Amino acid sequence: MLLRSTVIYAPAILFTRLSVLLLVALATRFVDQVEYGLLTLVVTVGEMTDIAVANWLRISLLRLGGKGEISRGSLALAGRVLVATTAVGVLLALVGAQFVAPGRGMEFGIAVAAYLMAGAVSRFALTVLQMQQRHAVYSMVEFCRAVLQLALPIAAILIFPGTFLALSLGSSLGVLVSGLLAGTLALARVVPGPPRFTTGEFVRFGVPLVVMALVGFGVNNGERLFLNAYYDAAAVALFAVAYALARQPIDTVANAIQMGAFPEVVSRFDEGGPQVAAAYLGSMLALMLRLCLPVAAMLVALSGDIAGLVLPDGYHGHVEMLFPIIAVSVLMANTGSFVFANVIHAHKRPWLLVYIDGAASIAAIILSILLIPPFAEIGAALALAGGTLTSLMATIVISRRLTPVPVPWADLGVSLLMAGATGVAAFLASAAVADAWPIIRLAAGGMAGGLVFLGFNALAYPAQTRQLARQLRARLSNA
Repeated sequence: MLLRSTVIYAPAILFTRLSVLLLVALATRFVDQVEYGLLTLVVTVGEMTDIAVANWLRISLLRLGGKGEISRGSLALAGRVLVATTAVGVLLALVGAQFVAPGRGMEFGIAVAAYLMAGAVSRFALTVLQMQQRHAVYSMVEFCRAVLQLALPIAAILIFPGTFLALSLGSSLGVLVSGLLAGTLALARVVPGPPRFTTGEFVRFGVPLVVMALVGFGVNNGERLFLNAYYDAAAVALFAVAYALARQPIDTVANAIQMGAFPEVVSRFDEGGPQVAAAYLGSMLALMLRLCLPVAAMLVALSGDIAGLVLPDGYHGHVEMLFPIIAVSVLMANTGSFVFANVIHAHKRPWLLVYIDGAASIAAIILSILLIPPFAEIGAALALAGGTLTSLMATIVISRRLTPVPVPWADLGVSLLMAGATGVAAFLASAAVADAWPIIRLAAGGMAGGLVFLGFNALAYPAQTRQLARQLRARLSNA
């Protein structure tokens, strides 16, 4: 079931991540480095604000609202809270814009406000589809979002050239349109009935998540704000581009696993108890290590080719140095959030996450202050790594006190061996055609690394490989 849900959600997430990467490649050429840096700061402030005032609602709804048939009363209650929290977020963003971009405060505030409102509509609708277990519909909507988030910003920048605001508003419009489509499809299957939870239960579950977001400022993109304060938006652009390129492939795989796994984890916890859920999380951890470690190894091995293909000359050299640090940081962040933190959510103990993010934030802020002034983007990457490592260790310690997740040591060893072989194969294949165009080197490295990964995977896990092949064959024959 875990592998099946991962395969279903993977295309949806893959399309949106590819859209982001294509937009990075185009946007860095349509606007200068400072404007691109301002665009990434819009996303940074928007994400931080969204986490603090709206993202908790999605988690609360997934945990308290159940799955399958979703009542109209539950969504009406959650919707009222969403409107109120989004309004608060917009006001906070308008005020904060004056401090982040003092010379461009009005444009910046409008961009962040649009980001928050469009994101609220989209995330709420997609959450309902996830609760309804409508995986194929979810994938279709995310594909539409990927297309719109690429096409509309490019159209906007062609009409209003040279500004981050046009790109940002175009992207937000794409999110809004796809969110309205998702909402229409989701509401068609909502059943009449009262809410499964009270407003008090909903808010009580969410308040710790809000506090967690506030104390987690340092580890939730805070290093970009420090980088902007110590240097400028151009430095933020270098860091953000490296982060986007190194993060997206790993996140694609990890999020595909989490999308199907989280509702199943809480369902197994409620029906079978903590040990049943823990066993499932152990399998989830094994799958995440097996898929994400080789992806990270290939990213590091091919970082120069990726930068050469995607980015203008002004970004080359700087970005490749950041890849290994950011890839490790993303691996640690996903492992903590998508495996061990799920234990805390299943136990309905979100207050414990406040201590985790508080410790991680303190570590990231201290490291940012110490490392960013002398080392600029490298310092920001190291601060991020320090914060995510602190978060991972704290999450493991706290989750084990609730219900220990069995660590698949054998799978970890196999995954590390697989990742090493995959990275070496990719690097050697790329080096063999060193004089070719970047796209040729990238294709050669990607193909060699992919073949080595598939071969190792088939040898180490023959039964699961055959099962996946049968599922893919069945889906293709029904297409």
